[in-house]
Amino acid sequence: MRKSLTLSLIVLLAGVVFASAGEKVKLTGYLIDNACSARAKGDGAVEKVKNHTVKCAQMPPCAKSGYALVTEDGKLFKLDEEGNKKAADILAATKKEKALSVNVEGMLDGDMIKVSSISETK
Repeated sequence: MRKSLTLSLIVLLAGVVFASAGEKVKLTGYLIDNACSARAKGDGAVEKVKNHTVKCAQMPPCAKSGYALVTEDGKLFKLDEEGNKKAADILAATKKEKALSVNVEGMLDGDMIKVSSISETK
């Protein structure tokens, strides 16, 4: 009985470790700051996000809130701290005024992406 219980606990812990490891993803979508990300909900959400301006995303309260990626199918994924820094760099360098489309690679952790790379789409 004790051996069975120990084995069960090991299997359970292995499952927890595997589940927390996340899923590697490559996503394309539009950058939006978290303060304005409520636009990414409801009917026409993606179109609303496309109309979100780069200048708004760079405003101090918006920049401080961090950033998210909204995919064409309307899914929203928050970026981790490293992703937020990289997103801010892209926002500073882009020539686009709105509808800033990016490619993001990283590990999915629930609704957050632990970003390994992010680049503006061409």
